Amino acid sequence: MHLEIITPDKKIFEGEVSEATFPGADGSFQLLKNHAALVSALQKGALTYTTAEGRQSLVVDGGVVEVNDNKIIVLAEKVIG
Repeated sequence: MHLEIITPDKKIFEGEVSEATFPGADGSFQLLKNHAALVSALQKGALTYTTAEGRQSLVVDGGVVEVNDNKIIVLAEKVIG
């Protein structure tokens, strides 16, 4: 799956991932390959994803995630770490 994490200031990450976990407004959720199309609000919390180099993690301070055809776009208000 292709993941992009973008803030108003810059692009934080772009690359291929095997899975990703998000801090959804109603609780955390995980996305795997061929997930159904989805748009969800994000709350402050940990966003983790697995690349060929291993598991990565950062904290987002709200935003929106959109999933369609194995492409995930995260529009984060702010990335804290």
